[in-house]
Amino acid sequence: MPQQSLEMVVGAPLRYGAARRAIARELAAEHGGVVHRLTLAQHGIDRFGVRNEVAAGRWFTVGRHTVAVDSPELGVVAQWWRAVWESGSGARLDGTSALLAAGLTGFEPPVIDVSMPKSSRVHAVPGVRTHFPHRLAPVVGAGIRRVAAEVATIHAAQWAVSDRQAALLICLPLQQRLTTPPRVQLAWRSVLRSPRRTLLDSVIADVTDGAHSLGELDFARLARKAGLPTPTRQALRDGPGGRVYLDVSWDEVGLVVEVDGGHHALALNPIDDALRQNDRVAAGERVLRIPVIGLRLTPERFMRQVRHTYDALRAGDGSGSCGP
Repeated sequence: MPQQSLEMVVGAPLRYGAARRAIARELAAEHGGVVHRLTLAQHGIDRFGVRNEVAAGRWFTVGRHTVAVDSPELGVVAQWWRAVWESGSGARLDGTSALLAAGLTGFEPPVIDVSMPKSSRVHAVPGVRTHFPHRLAPVVGAGIRRVAAEVATIHAAQWAVSDRQAALLICLPLQQRLTTPPRVQLAWRSVLRSPRRTLLDSVIADVTDGAHSLGELDFARLARKAGLPTPTRQALRDGPGGRVYLDVSWDEVGLVVEVDGGHHALALNPIDDALRQNDRVAAGERVLRIPVIGLRLTPERFMRQVRHTYDALRAGDGSGSCGP
């Protein structure tokens, strides 16, 4: 749209500085301190008004379309809006950036991830990484343009810098209730190609379908590789709360290993796990807990701990402490 027509969308331009500054500040408050030039024009603040405020050092241009009100230092929310406005037509937050906009905590990405239609003209923005997915996910929710949390979760894992980070980015959105296991499974099934296909197949199964996780089934093979005898699976115990099944155990030394799927971090499961573990310790057994994601990523280190504890108990020194 030509600049002249933008300026006249509402009517005569605001010529009084105090009035336009008050309006701009109110508009920018919705976007972390920044406002789009088009929005300013729609409220009677033309390019000359913007130019005067910038020349006076009260406003700051931080892109072709983005004007910062009061300070050129942009917070996280303002950076998201600038990334979407400046990257090009159809841009939307994706990956970890979309998750953060949805409320994710505990992760700080080095860049802002934005996905766009393949047909869009791209404008490079400092600190922004642009993606062109095979299928562009629709925008969801109110506020800043972003993809759904389950789609962002899958993309974040695929764009992660390491397998360990990929696993983390599958777990965090589920643990923080930003999406649900069925939604993540459905989003993953729609992916045609992925360089982390094998890893993510396992991790997503582990964290979304804990009852059928392969972690417990794989443990016997890992135990043999570590030089341990084959453990008993699904050992039955009687406790104060009734009968329980343990994942694996070596009854000859009183060692129990519980392999926790992703579901163990949800709802009241940590309480139930603690009660069950404490019952076994009170009965004189040693209990080691292993997150199934950890078993996927660093099996050797966890199995060294199990072997060390098993050897210590068999030797009768009672320490059961874990090595590095």
